[in-house]
Amino acid sequence: MSATRSPIWHPFTQHALHGAMTKIVRGEGAYLFTEDGRRIIDAISSWWVVTHGHCHPAIVAAIQQQAPLLNQIIFAGYTHEPAEQVAKLLLKLTPPGLDHVFFSDSGSTSVEVALKMALGYWHNIGKPRSRVVVMQHSYHGDTIGTMSVGERGVFNAPYGPLLFDVTAIPFPEEGCEQQTLAALQQACEQHQPAAFIVEPLILGAGGMQMYSPPLLREMKRICEAADVLFIADEVMTGWGRTGALFACEQAEVVPDIVCYSKGLTGGAVPLAVTLCRSAIYDAHYSTDRSRTFYHSSSYTANPVACAAARANLELWQDPQLRQRPQQVAAMQEQRIAAFRDDPRFANVRRTGTITALDLKVPDGGYLAGVGPTLLAFFQSRNLLLRPLGNTIYVMPPYCVTEGDLDEIYDAISAAADHVRAKTG
Repeated sequence: MSATRSPIWHPFTQHALHGAMTKIVRGEGAYLFTEDGRRIIDAISSWWVVTHGHCHPAIVAAIQQQAPLLNQIIFAGYTHEPAEQVAKLLLKLTPPGLDHVFFSDSGSTSVEVALKMALGYWHNIGKPRSRVVVMQHSYHGDTIGTMSVGERGVFNAPYGPLLFDVTAIPFPEEGCEQQTLAALQQACEQHQPAAFIVEPLILGAGGMQMYSPPLLREMKRICEAADVLFIADEVMTGWGRTGALFACEQAEVVPDIVCYSKGLTGGAVPLAVTLCRSAIYDAHYSTDRSRTFYHSSSYTANPVACAAARANLELWQDPQLRQRPQQVAAMQEQRIAAFRDDPRFANVRRTGTITALDLKVPDGGYLAGVGPTLLAFFQSRNLLLRPLGNTIYVMPPYCVTEGDLDEIYDAISAAADHVRAKTG
């Protein structure tokens, strides 16, 4: 290894092609500042985690206050006030009917917890079920269980022998919604699955594909009628991204199990939770120790992370702040509307604060050849935009300004011209 090359292996990065990493030294609001003095607009909330902005003063202060008091404690047999307060605030903010909170440390692990809760529920009530139904193009994480319930392809092809079988229903393309619902109905009747897991309203890494609240409501109705647990993966869709605080609210759906992470701490430090209905908790509650829910991580409910989450949840109780996602959604709509008749783009779309559009190229998809070209172009414009192949999406922190968005969308338009000029 070269003496000047970092020993770090970065995620989702092909080091043979990428070159040197950009070193960031500071974050503030919607901006990141580089070692060489440049200001970058964070147009994707640093992988969808930053909600109110980088280094929000209230969250930073909560971390500073907690760190000298208690920075870690085993959470088996012990508890602490930051975790207790986070749980209470979560139950206050989330849809009614979710009664228990299980802490973990990332979106992937929160989904693993959800899957284990579902299978444990059926096992403990004496009706073992193991089949899981999923949606085509979905992405739920990079651990073995979450890869199993996600789309099979470039993300997980080398690990196929480790993955368990699932039943996939088609994504509800416009005009094909009834086929999706019929496939879910058939899967429930044919397999008697333990659970159906879905990203509500928008599939993230699967290409920012979007569908309607009424369709989500109907999928929940089918699962409920078939006695199939409904798991909502709100790791990305939660915390205002779809316009409401949680995506399921727009469909008036209360999941049996739901996963939250990313924006749970405002994007400051890692933390995740899995919430469930009482029936699932009760199926594990017993004097029989074999019915214990055997899952944990060393940093479950870390006190410093919980302090950050508590500060973030307190921010969300401010009525003015609760309106900010709708304001950002309106700002986004004003700008994405201009692209709907642009012949350079297809499938121009928006759900809440998230916009996406597909650059028309001969080879679309996640590994589209245009992806690295787009990424390099946006970097040259001091923008953190990380296209999914030929799909460009914008998911900014809620402190983003009108001027920031103008700069972002001007660059998207210029990128299309740049690609056309480069490819002829």
